Amino acid sequence: MLAASAAVQVILSIILIVLVLMHSGRDTGFGGLGFTPASQGGQHIVERNLTRLTVVVALIFSVNSVALFYLLD
Repeated sequence: MLAASAAVQVILSIILIVLVLMHSGRDTGFGGLGFTPASQGGQHIVERNLTRLTVVVALIFSVNSVALFYLLD
């Protein structure tokens, strides 16, 4: 169980790094690619879904971190 949780932790950390790097500043990333017209100003559905996915992966990462803590204890 410990080895499986450790492997999942490594995979989750890589996915989380990629997701965070995919987020954009004001004029870069998905917004800078033309998915969001400049006149609308808000986030496009792609950015919102990316944010939601990042939060879900971060929560799973956190839960797995706590599980690893108790498995190592």
